[in-house]
Amino acid sequence: MGTVTGMPTPTEAGAGGAPEHDLRHHGDAEVRDSGAELTDLAVNVRTGTPPGWLKARVAASLDGLAAYPDGRAARRAVAARHGLPEDHVLLTAGAAEAFVLLARALPAARAVVVHPQFTEPEAALRDAGTPVERVLLRPEDGFRLGTGAVPEDADLVVVGNPTNPTSVLHPADALAALARPGRALVVDEAFIDAVPGERESLVPRLTGLPGQVLVLRSLTKTWGLAGLRVGYVLAGPGTVAALAAQQPLWPVSSPALAAAEACCEPGALAEAERAARDVAEDRAYLLARLAEFGDLTSAGHAEAPFVLVRHPRARWLREGLRELGFAVRRGDTFPGLGPEWLRLAVRSRDVTDALSAALAKLLPSDGDTSR
Repeated sequence: MGTVTGMPTPTEAGAGGAPEHDLRHHGDAEVRDSGAELTDLAVNVRTGTPPGWLKARVAASLDGLAAYPDGRAARRAVAARHGLPEDHVLLTAGAAEAFVLLARALPAARAVVVHPQFTEPEAALRDAGTPVERVLLRPEDGFRLGTGAVPEDADLVVVGNPTNPTSVLHPADALAALARPGRALVVDEAFIDAVPGERESLVPRLTGLPGQVLVLRSLTKTWGLAGLRVGYVLAGPGTVAALAAQQPLWPVSSPALAAAEACCEPGALAEAERAARDVAEDRAYLLARLAEFGDLTSAGHAEAPFVLVRHPRARWLREGLRELGFAVRRGDTFPGLGPEWLRLAVRSRDVTDALSAALAKLLPSDGDTSR
């Protein structure tokens, strides 16, 4: 199930009525400045990316920088990749821009964000002056979305799938059941291309569901394009037009458009599928190694390229790992989580083995954390 909370009370909020969680803290803060000295387990971007062929496509676009960006080819490519009409696609400067657009374009009397999840949607809604209620999923339920968790009269609902930071993949049936007339359902699928077969994606059902349904995608995670800023929204044409009206002119650069087009080609999709299967194997290995440490427990059933773990002295553990050369993501900035949570990106087995060796210096095998 889940519990519903409203806006923070004055005692829950910080100075000036700000939310009690730092909604603008992200994994890159863990490696900023000293990042070159650390093994990065805080940011969920696939290592070794972007691949050489993608760098070449982006580099080739630089010859056309004198011209204004023309997104038509990239939009056609995204539409064809998903089997949708072109008017169902909006290209954005990363998925983060899409959250700002929908906060501005979709008025809501009762907006609900399902947490724990990526905090930018709530931050964008608050910045737009929209009150936000939170549905907090519980660790004892595996952070799964239960029937009736979302208030029936919510007219804007935001949920991640698979969800950052819990790594939980909600069934598409459960998400589809949230769609209804008079409601905008926003599903953040930024990590779905790291799930083999993009299982449980809502995209195949997009045009057949009631109300407004928006699916957000990012090319950042699988392809290593965080610095290029490219993503897109899939929705009905009226919704796409409303979001587009909030964009500035030429919002997506020519190099980003070239990347979007390239990443939709058959060879790229095949590579992404192989990478997703590799991630699944590497994640299973990571979880097995983490299970060697008694007081370090994983949450839910992980399906994304990261795992959420719990330790009674998580801050101490995070700082100790940093001293040993590993950056991990603190979890207490996510609503619904406390200071005992950490998020770790899935990496190759040799990196996991090195992490395990570092953990062994901090955590005795019997789980005694007195050291």
